[in-house]
Amino acid sequence: MKGRAAETGYERAQYGQAWLDTDRNGCDTRNDILRRDLSETVVRDRTHGCLVESGVLHDPYTARDLQFTRGPGDVVDIDHVVALEDAWVTGANRWDIRKRAALANDPMNLLAVDASANRQKGAGDAATWLPANKRYRCAYVARQVGVKAKYGLSVTPAEREAIERVLSTCPGKPLPKDSGAPVLSPVAVNAPRTASAPSPTGRGPVEYANCDAARAAGAAPVRRGQPGYAAHLDRDGDGIGCDS
Repeated sequence: MKGRAAETGYERAQYGQAWLDTDRNGCDTRNDILRRDLSETVVRDRTHGCLVESGVLHDPYTARDLQFTRGPGDVVDIDHVVALEDAWVTGANRWDIRKRAALANDPMNLLAVDASANRQKGAGDAATWLPANKRYRCAYVARQVGVKAKYGLSVTPAEREAIERVLSTCPGKPLPKDSGAPVLSPVAVNAPRTASAPSPTGRGPVEYANCDAARAAGAAPVRRGQPGYAAHLDRDGDGIGCDS
């Protein structure tokens, strides 16, 4: 049990490019989780069974049924149960980037959830945020404990108190089964680059006006954390620009 380290140096890119294929099944992690957690899924043709176009989520955080449709206005997020910023200040700031990438893509630490609930949670731990669906709180906290134990992350005194309080309402609640994902990413991980980092050509930051320009440069698809990634290239907000 320890206090939190400083947030200095935290950025999403410290965990590698978003949504790797760490299990090497040919699909990125985000779509793996959508296929796992949604029902009635429709998968886009000619994507090797990967890209989920639509489906229904029974959201564990709110107990509501949500209709997922890929594109602007998507109401489903993939939540890191142990938030990446929380992981950063409880030990991940000292890790190799391959271990951080493993945590960010471990199915044990990922849930498809209501986007508004996920954004309300932010970087909260058990002491600062719990799901509105009280029936799910034991499973949620047990999952946080399991993830932190697997990766050797610390808990703060306030977090430990909250964990004990929630789990006391469900004595004997088991920790979730380990996903089997390794704690070091088995695939290549891009080191973070700052927004002002020069391009490989030495002509300043990499920027693409649109996906046609990214494709012409041989950069598409471009993932969050990679040079040239920008929100206007990622219309569906899945962390992968120019992927269709």
